[in-house]
Amino acid sequence: MANVTVIGAQWGDEGKGKIVDWLASRADAVVRFQGGHNAGHTLVIDGNVFKLSLLPSGIVSGTLSIIGNGVVLDPWALKAEVEKLEGQGVSINAENLAVADNCPLILPIHRDLDGLRETAAGAGKIGTTGRGIGPAYEDKVGRRAIRVCDLAHLDSLEPQLDRLCAHHDALRAGFNEPPVDRERLLADLREIAPFVLQFAQPVWKRLKKVRKAGAKILFEGAQGVLLDIDHGTYPFVTSSNTVSGTAAAGSGLGPNATGYVLGIVKAYTTRVGSGPFPTELDDDIGKGIGERGHEFGTVTGRQRRVGWFDAVIVRQSCSISGVTGIALTKIDVLDGLDEVKICTGYRLRGKVYDYLPSHAADQAEVEPIYESMEGWKGSTAGARSFADLPANAVKYIQRVQELIETPVSLVSTSPERDDTILMRDPFMD
Repeated sequence: MANVTVIGAQWGDEGKGKIVDWLASRADAVVRFQGGHNAGHTLVIDGNVFKLSLLPSGIVSGTLSIIGNGVVLDPWALKAEVEKLEGQGVSINAENLAVADNCPLILPIHRDLDGLRETAAGAGKIGTTGRGIGPAYEDKVGRRAIRVCDLAHLDSLEPQLDRLCAHHDALRAGFNEPPVDRERLLADLREIAPFVLQFAQPVWKRLKKVRKAGAKILFEGAQGVLLDIDHGTYPFVTSSNTVSGTAAAGSGLGPNATGYVLGIVKAYTTRVGSGPFPTELDDDIGKGIGERGHEFGTVTGRQRRVGWFDAVIVRQSCSISGVTGIALTKIDVLDGLDEVKICTGYRLRGKVYDYLPSHAADQAEVEPIYESMEGWKGSTAGARSFADLPANAVKYIQRVQELIETPVSLVSTSPERDDTILMRDPFMD
């Protein structure tokens, strides 16, 4: 049995929640290894809808769920999410939820700074969720973060607060904001500490034990490869590495533990927020795809931008992240179109590119080169075998597979867990 790492191979929002839930029901542990509560997964199980932002998707099925050290943790968001899921009948306790004690915390001052920067940027804003993710990662690499383990030592936090506030007070002054209210911050941390500490532990040690027992581990990525701080459409990216290799550093297990890398790919393309989007559709076709696909962000509720499938960026993502096979989602959203298009390359100032250039100005200027295919009138919704799919839908899937140079391991045909066509079982690789 192999472990499996799931990552988004576009700009996020590829339908990872449903796939991770499907895999989590067969795994022994599910691990979040990067990002924060800026990522959202929607699970639909027997008609019940669960919206997750921070908790690993395995928590709904009772699978051991671990928040790794690569995550930045908002303790108040964690408490709110746990309470919401418990209200939906999900049991959450120290047996099925573990939080890395070396996770950096997202504090109210991080949310403040995030909002102040985006407002001041005006037309140049990146389009963050405003939840403090970036500033929290900045404090982590700046070696001034308050971490989960510090919640057990709040009486001796003053030296760390000195370092943290020296940085933030200077930034806040630049926005004509008052200094950090240290007493209020400490009081807030004292109040939330008992809740978080009940789940806190050295998760690398727990994972070592789980792995030694031969258990199947599912590493759950957030966002998508094109939002990776190094490999994404910089600066319109998130503040962490979203590629599969981060699963090792963000969980405390070595790189040989990550196993089969499953890239989640939507049958068309979407992104939320600002930044380049070569295949974006500003017409009735794009509007129709967005409406049928219910393209609104799980976390923010923002309407997603919609475009044709871009084989260039997916091929690039699969290469960078070492994807073994892809899960193609939301094929049913394309049902009924007379024509479907796939971007096979870009044209930039007379030159043809088979990859997305690194410079932001070049990314904004590239023109997509399209290949057109005949659409299909039959329905793919709910199909559970290739025999149930219209012939042209099968041709489309096969062409996608050829262009991205990565095999299709499974196809998702609805939000329901069991509406999945499986060609290759990641856990059996």
